[in-house]
Amino acid sequence: AVIAKIEALQSEIAELAKRLRYEVSVRAKQVGWSEKNARFHYRKNLRRIVSELYVRDNCHPFKASLLIWVQIPMWVFLSLALRNMSVGLTDSARVSLSEFAAGGVLWFPDLTVPDSTWIMPISVGLINLIIVEIFSLRKTEITKFQKYATNFIRGISLLMIPIAASVPSSMALYWLTSSCVGLGHNLLLRSPRFRQLCRIPPTQADSQTPYRDIASAFIGKYFK
Repeated sequence: AVIAKIEALQSEIAELAKRLRYEVSVRAKQVGWSEKNARFHYRKNLRRIVSELYVRDNCHPFKASLLIWVQIPMWVFLSLALRNMSVGLTDSARVSLSEFAAGGVLWFPDLTVPDSTWIMPISVGLINLIIVEIFSLRKTEITKFQKYATNFIRGISLLMIPIAASVPSSMALYWLTSSCVGLGHNLLLRSPRFRQLCRIPPTQADSQTPYRDIASAFIGKYFK
């Protein structure tokens, strides 16, 4: 809901920025500001205006990232706990070691050894890449920082493949499950019916056929 409110504000911010640019240019001519000084006042006042809009609509971007700062430590701690249980680093972990050794299914019957088929590691990397690409295919404009962050996450997604292939299958299975949940979460939030049910504010980027739009944008970007 916070991200939806931020997206809904973009048109208002663009209009206010356009008006502010005109007012600053007029003021610069009146008092003889240099171009550098005028740019400074423009950016200073724009930051103030945007901050006031975030306060007005109760949608500061930090709130959107707050969940991530909770999820990342939890992901790390659970991964380390699974590693300890898979290799028996502690006395309590050795009790569950035999259960992990016989607790797998299909092509990974032993959860204490890496997935030699690379099916789970490759799946982890691909699903994370799909999540990143779904974000990058959004119609809204993204900043340079977001572009750099997107490319960085692409690199991390690819790096996760050899890492997942070198850790116990229990960790790779957890990472794959977590990635699938993340993908499902992203796709579910694109559904107009679900957004309406959760009373998520509509934005200009909303579509009545989101999944068809994602597929056509993906094909247009990578296969044409």
